[in-house]
Amino acid sequence: MQTPGQPENAHQHRSGIPRRTVLTSAAVAAFAAAAAGALGNPARARAVPSNSGSLLVGRGIADMTGELLGAGMNGYGAFEQVTTGLHLRQRSRAFIFQDTASNTRLVHVTTETGLMFQSTFEEVLRRLSAEFGDLYHRGNVLLSATHTHAGPGGNSGHLLYDITVTGFRPATFEANVAGIVESIIMAHNDIAPAILGLTRSSLSDAGVNRSAPAFDNDPAIDRAAFPDRIDPQSTTLHISRGGTVDGAINWFATHGTSMKATNTIVSSDNKGYAAYRWEREEVGIDYLANNNSIVAAFAQSNPGDISPNLDLQPGEGPTDDEFQNTRIIGDRQYQAARSQSGGTGIGGGIDIRWRYVDMSNVTVAPEFTGDGREHKTAPAMLGASFAAGSQEDGGAGEDFPFNEGERGGNPMVKAVTDQIFAITPDILAAQAPKEILLPVGLVPGVVQQVFPFYVVRIGTLHLVSLPFEVTIVSGLRLRRTVSEILGTPTDSIIVQGYTNAYGHYLTTPEEYDTQNYEGGSTLFGRWQLPAVTQIVAQLATALRDGTPVDPGGPASDDATARIPVSPSGQPIVDMPPAGRAFGDVLAEPAAAYAMGQQAKAVFAGANPNNNLRRGDTYLTVERKDGAAWKRIADDGDWSTKLLVEQNLLVTTVTVTWDIPSGQQPGTHRIVYQGDARDISGRVFPIRGASREFEIA
Repeated sequence: MQTPGQPENAHQHRSGIPRRTVLTSAAVAAFAAAAAGALGNPARARAVPSNSGSLLVGRGIADMTGELLGAGMNGYGAFEQVTTGLHLRQRSRAFIFQDTASNTRLVHVTTETGLMFQSTFEEVLRRLSAEFGDLYHRGNVLLSATHTHAGPGGNSGHLLYDITVTGFRPATFEANVAGIVESIIMAHNDIAPAILGLTRSSLSDAGVNRSAPAFDNDPAIDRAAFPDRIDPQSTTLHISRGGTVDGAINWFATHGTSMKATNTIVSSDNKGYAAYRWEREEVGIDYLANNNSIVAAFAQSNPGDISPNLDLQPGEGPTDDEFQNTRIIGDRQYQAARSQSGGTGIGGGIDIRWRYVDMSNVTVAPEFTGDGREHKTAPAMLGASFAAGSQEDGGAGEDFPFNEGERGGNPMVKAVTDQIFAITPDILAAQAPKEILLPVGLVPGVVQQVFPFYVVRIGTLHLVSLPFEVTIVSGLRLRRTVSEILGTPTDSIIVQGYTNAYGHYLTTPEEYDTQNYEGGSTLFGRWQLPAVTQIVAQLATALRDGTPVDPGGPASDDATARIPVSPSGQPIVDMPPAGRAFGDVLAEPAAAYAMGQQAKAVFAGANPNNNLRRGDTYLTVERKDGAAWKRIADDGDWSTKLLVEQNLLVTTVTVTWDIPSGQQPGTHRIVYQGDARDISGRVFPIRGASREFEIA
């Protein structure tokens, strides 16, 4: 048993076109095989006094980029989407809020990953415990994902999410965890007196509802809150220290799917560009120099049914270029966040209530169900419409005989699953009208079913943090519940998904009834949102009354150590092309370029997974400054791309640079640097520089 407030040590480790389907025939086969073979201690809650004491805030940002070659990408579930390079590095942005009156701390981290898994959360907690003792723990650390669909996967401790990336990837997992921990340590060392201000703006052209039939099934009173079927609220928390805004967290609801399922180079997608736009392009910080004069995080709120593809087709809208769309949608989020600065002061004080709940078995009281009767949730089940995906964001699944609800589903599914899995009547009733495809909750280690929930107060701002992809009406109902209990306006309440774990979607019962993609992916049945509302209401009531909460738990089983390592992209040995040496330039750039053109050089390289160069770079673009060369861009810049091609043991690396308008004229060159592995396993640095070229 644990001392009140202390952390628990984590386990030791080493989508017309269907979209976002984390399922193909191989995934079904793998699940069936797992089904046939059947694959820490709870913390005590601390009553945190409500007060208006002054606040200290620390900020940190660190690189968390995973493997650039051969790693299945997390999000779309497309087997063919395997990393082949880099566009925008993934970063972790951490803030630590400290209430000086009660000494209560809150860690808030925004990670540019597809999903936040329990495996990552647990390992981060373990390392924080080793560094800080019981200062940071599962009751005051929030790790959220931006939900980019262009990052390497293989970092989950539950089988389903590692199937389509062909296994666990230790190097990517380590890069993610190390980057998160590093950003938190930076924030810890950066703590200083701060003033917090909140701004709100309306952003109507950065998302579109991709599940209109489900939304239209919601009651008129809910639909009236969103006349355009989107949640337009962009909320920004501004952190001012010494009279200057040097930190910000923005929450806005849109999916990280501007980059298509056919893209194979790592990108932090539209929210990553929004952060880059503020930090690098506006303020001019140098990530490689650890110059963190501002940290600007763009977090998710409730984007479950919102797509950034404004034309409702993958990579379409506002243009037909996915890179331009990523930049445009990201820039719109940045502009909304920057439309006001400073904002209305929110005062001080931090208060937190949290608990773990087994979502597979929640009895929901009549006051939360809407029909005046008691209902129960059920073990996790994925429906036929989960496999169908939806047409707006792309992904795997087009070869499978599944449809979303409005297109008829697949009645064959029920007969097949009834014969194979013999699902009990009580589960069928709780999951109806879902056509159950995969009863994932009946096999330990396949998906997570015990989840953490949080209600947090920072001054007058409240966060409802939970592990689901929340639709906008689901988020509205949660905000209304908390507003009624706490007496605070709904626009001062943020529902933040993708936090500390992953549990698929959260739809309203009415949306669930249509069995679109989101409903088929609502794991625990028709009464899941009422169950979550009940949990959140209990936490909000305890927050209001200043009473402690039994944290429940323990957390779900984490199968990380039992999931095989993915074989793809693993470094073996590197060889240069015949007659060449590592670093040789195989194709030189042109002698001269104009602004707006693309410079390109091809090098004899090596597997980038030999050294992920976290906090470093694989490339630089340099301008001649007298006798010296000055770095003007690297692999963390929007203007550069690193493209990797491997033929057996020979790797070629192409570096491109889109020359920005306004680039200073002069003599330039492109430099590649990597690491090669010889037959003995020794890894050694390699480098190559292109010829000089002029920019007029």
